Amino acid sequence: MGLIAQVLAHGGFLPQLAELNKRKSIFTRKNGVIAGVFWFIILTMLFPAMIAIGNGPEELAGISAVIGVFGMMMIVIGSLALLPSSKQFTGFLPQQMQPPLPNAHGLHGSQQQSLPPQQSIPASAYAPPRHGSWKDTNDLQPSSVTESTTRLLEKEDR
Repeated sequence: MGLIAQVLAHGGFLPQLAELNKRKSIFTRKNGVIAGVFWFIILTMLFPAMIAIGNGPEELAGISAVIGVFGMMMIVIGSLALLPSSKQFTGFLPQQMQPPLPNAHGLHGSQQQSLPPQQSIPASAYAPPRHGSWKDTNDLQPSSVTESTTRLLEKEDR
């Protein structure tokens, strides 16, 4: 039902559909983290191994590994901090796009209130008992119907 109200509010057009047709950028957090992982694998594992196999200078292999580790950290942290998320948010609608609330009579014309009537409990109910009132045993009398009924049934069984 909310979708119909949105279509009517926007003159037969949904703005969310226009967002689906927009061209998406490749610079997202997910792609940045993946690029950082590939950077790490290539410069830390592949290049030093290739340099060692080709009998290249050991210093070059070490520099490649250091650049791979710290470069990966910079790429991943920069991606997480600066790039937009690749997920599209489909959660709450802005206030102007929310469907109007039904009137006070509800959907079926009955007068319904959104909250139950207000109740008040006096503060004295929460106060500690007065001096000597702890001896009052009125609380020990059966308060439910089932207790007295059970006692009557037990008397009949005897």
